[in-house]
Amino acid sequence: MSKLTPVDATDARILLALDRDPQATVVALANDLQLARNTVQARLRRMSENGALSRISCRVEPEAVGYPLLALVTVSISQRMRGEATQALDSLPEVVELLATTGDGDLLARVVAKDTGDLNRITEMLVDMPGIERTSTAIVLRRVRSLRMAPLLERLTGSAGSAGSRE
Repeated sequence: MSKLTPVDATDARILLALDRDPQATVVALANDLQLARNTVQARLRRMSENGALSRISCRVEPEAVGYPLLALVTVSISQRMRGEATQALDSLPEVVELLATTGDGDLLARVVAKDTGDLNRITEMLVDMPGIERTSTAIVLRRVRSLRMAPLLERLTGSAGSAGSRE
C-alpha cells in the first residue's frame, strides 16, 4: 500500500454515502453529494487503485458462505522461515486475514471454520506448516462490534455523529 494517499473530507463524504447505499451509482452519489459526476468517478477510481477502498469480497460475511465460526489464532514463527510461513498461511483459504504483530506471537490470523471440528482440522494444518513453531487459538463467541469506519470518516468531514454509524 505504498501508493496510499490520505482520504480528504470530500473522499470521506463519498465513502459515507457509499456506506449508506453500497449499490449507489456514480450519478446517484454525485447528485446526493452535489458533486460533479467526473469528480466522484475519479475519486472512487483513485481510492480503489491506491488501496483506500477495499475489494467487494471484503464485504461478504463468512457465515453466508458456510463458515460461521470465527477464531483468532496467534502464530509464533521461526524468524529464519518468515517468508515460508507467511506463504503457507496465505495458501489456506480459511485464513481470511493475517497481521504481523508485537506481543506473544509474530502473526495474528483471523480464521473462519464450519464448526469446531473444522477448526481443529485447520489448526492441525497450521502447526504442520513450514516455519510455524506454535499457535494459540481463541474462538470468538460473538461479535460485539464489527469493523467500522463511519465514525472516523464523519470526523474527517466535520460531521461527527450526524450521519449515524453503521455496524
